[in-house]
Amino acid sequence: MAESIGERLASRYLLLRPLGAGGMGTVWLARDEMLDREVAVKELRVPEGMGGRERAELVTRVMREAEVTARLRHPAVVAVHDVLVEDGRPWIVMERLNGRSLSAEIAAHGGLQPGAVAEIGARMVDALSAAHAHGVQHRDVKPGNVFLTSDGRVVLTDFGIARQADTTNLTGDGMLIGSPGFIAPERLEGHPGGPAADLWSLGATLYTALEGEAPYRGNHIQVIQDTLTAPVPVPRTAGPLGTLVAWLMARDPADRPDAATAVRLFEEIVRGGNPQIAPPRKPRRIPWVAVAAGLAAVVVAAVVVVAPWEPAEETPVAGRRPPAPVFAAAVDLCRVVPAEQVKALLGQPARPTEIKGGCQWTTKGTGLRLEPATDSDTADWWDLSPEAARALYGGLERHVANKPRDSSLIWYEIGANRRLPTVISVVRPLTGVGEEAFSWDITSAEGRLVGVDVYFRVGDFVGWLEYADLGDRTADQIRAGAESASRAAADALWGHA
Repeated sequence: MAESIGERLASRYLLLRPLGAGGMGTVWLARDEMLDREVAVKELRVPEGMGGRERAELVTRVMREAEVTARLRHPAVVAVHDVLVEDGRPWIVMERLNGRSLSAEIAAHGGLQPGAVAEIGARMVDALSAAHAHGVQHRDVKPGNVFLTSDGRVVLTDFGIARQADTTNLTGDGMLIGSPGFIAPERLEGHPGGPAADLWSLGATLYTALEGEAPYRGNHIQVIQDTLTAPVPVPRTAGPLGTLVAWLMARDPADRPDAATAVRLFEEIVRGGNPQIAPPRKPRRIPWVAVAAGLAAVVVAAVVVVAPWEPAEETPVAGRRPPAPVFAAAVDLCRVVPAEQVKALLGQPARPTEIKGGCQWTTKGTGLRLEPATDSDTADWWDLSPEAARALYGGLERHVANKPRDSSLIWYEIGANRRLPTVISVVRPLTGVGEEAFSWDITSAEGRLVGVDVYFRVGDFVGWLEYADLGDRTADQIRAGAESASRAAADALWGHA
C-alpha cells in the first residue's frame, strides 16, 4: 500500500495517504490537482484467490456504485465526482468527508443520545427516499455506511451493492447480499425486497446507535435465524423513539411505516415533541419454505447439554472404517481435540470453555472453536437424521458459497474487541475430514490471512470449526492448523461409532 503514495491517477489525482480500508479496498486522501481540492478516492482490491467470474462481478459492483451514487444529488448522500480505470482497476473519486462513521462513533462511546439518533434517522430516511425515488435500493444500510461529518452532516455512503428495483442480482438468484443483522427478513426469505427493506435496515442501524450493540448478536447463522424468528427487539430507550425504531423493524413489510410517516415522526422527536405512536401489527406466519428457498439452509447453533462421553478408539476392519455414527445424545465437544494439539495450535496450553453447545480454546491473539449446527426444524443436533444432516451440510455449503465476500471478525477472547473488516474466499473442498468437508479463508483488509473456517459432517453431526491467528503465523500454518483440528475432531467423533 505504501508504494501507492504519491501515485497520480489520470494525470490529475495525487494519492496522499490512506484514509481507511475495508473488504472492497482502500479509500485514499488525494488532491485533485486540476481543481485544487482534496477528494477521497476509492481503490478496488481484488481478494487473493478470487476467480475470473467473481473478479468481473466485483469490478461491475464498483462501477455500478459510482453510476448509482453519481445520480443521487442529495446532501445526505456522498457525492461522486469521477470514475476511472487504471491498470485494469476501477477507482471512484468522491467528495472528501471529515469525521467518522457511525460504527466508529458507537465503538468509541457506546449508545448515542436519543436526540442525536432521531436526527440521524430523519436524515437517513430523507436520503433513502431520494434513492428510492430514482428506483434505487441501497441494500446495505448499517452503521458502517452512515458517516457523521465534523460539520454536522449525516451522509449515507457505499452504494456498492445497491441496485435498480427492476434488475436482478448480479451474483445470481437467491444470493444473500448484505450484512447479517442488517438484512430485512423478507430478503432473507429470498424475496428481492423494496424500499421497506431499506427502512428495516435503518431501524436495525438506529437500534444499534441507541443501545450500543446490534439487535441480534452471535455468529451469522444465529443472527439470520433470530432475524427470522425471534420477537422484534424493542430498544430500552423509552418513549416514541424506541417505539418508532421497533416499528421500522416490524417483520412484515406491510406493518412498517412509510418513509413520509417515519421522517415526520423523527423530525417531531428532534423538535422535542412526544408523538403518540401505535404501530399496526397483524399475525404473520414465517414461511419456512421461502426461507429454505432463499438461503438454501438457515441454521442455528444448538444448545447442547453435555453428557458423559469418552471418545472411543477407532477400530478399523480390513483397513476400512466402521460406518459413521448416528448420535442419540449430546457429546462433549471439548474432548474431541487433544490437549496437545490445542497447545500446538495456540502456542501454549489453553483450558476449554463451553460455548453454545460447543467449545473454544483461546489465548491472546489465537483461538480455536468448534460448534454443532442444526436446521430450523430440529432443536437438538443429535435429533437430526443422517438424511437431514446431509441436506443441512449441502445447504450450508451453498449458503457460504453465495454469501457476500465482505465480512468481519470479532472475537473478544483473543483480543479482537472491535470488528475487524475481512474478506472471505471462495469455498474449497477438504478431503480426509469426516464424510465431507469444505473450508474458506478469512483475510484482513490489508490482505493477510487471519483465519480459516471449516464445515464437516460425520454421520448426523454437522460441525463448524474456526481457527484464527492475529499474530505472525503464515497463511499455510493457519490453513494446516484448521485442517488438522477438523480432522482430529472428525476422527474422534467417528470413533464413537
